[in-house]
Amino acid sequence: MQREERERHTDGVGAHPLAELLACPAAVGNLLNAAAECIQVEAGEIIFRQSTPCRGLYVVVSGQFIRKAERLSTRVTLGMARAGDLVEMAAALGDGNHTYTLSAQIAGAVMLLPIDALQRAFEAYPLLRMKLLEELAREVSRAYGTCCVTRTAVTRRRAILPATG
Repeated sequence: MQREERERHTDGVGAHPLAELLACPAAVGNLLNAAAECIQVEAGEIIFRQSTPCRGLYVVVSGQFIRKAERLSTRVTLGMARAGDLVEMAAALGDGNHTYTLSAQIAGAVMLLPIDALQRAFEAYPLLRMKLLEELAREVSRAYGTCCVTRTAVTRRRAILPATG
């Protein structure tokens, strides 16, 4: 029963297509297209580090990337980023500092929408910022749901394993 409730609860928080999120009037689209930078990276290369200033919104074009953070003096792996993923919306839409470190597991490419171009786009078309904030909220909900499922699995596993002394 709990699993069914959780599935119903998370149905509305699925990721929205990138084209839908970045849909905007032609003039704003042209502004973002003109400013976009494609960055090629090799395996092991760090794209950005936690707590450094955010240069903009990143979109994974190809490859596989890993998100890691340090929380309370502990390294935490936050998950993978793959082609089509928007990366670091929290920093681009928030205080401007990266909340985690992103590095390439295999060679790939990311597209950077520079922060100054994003700011101009938000001024010209405020709905774009709202769409991205909504997607950030969905991302947080998905992460919370994953965390709860993982915690439940670990708790069940501990209850099943015999106690050792």
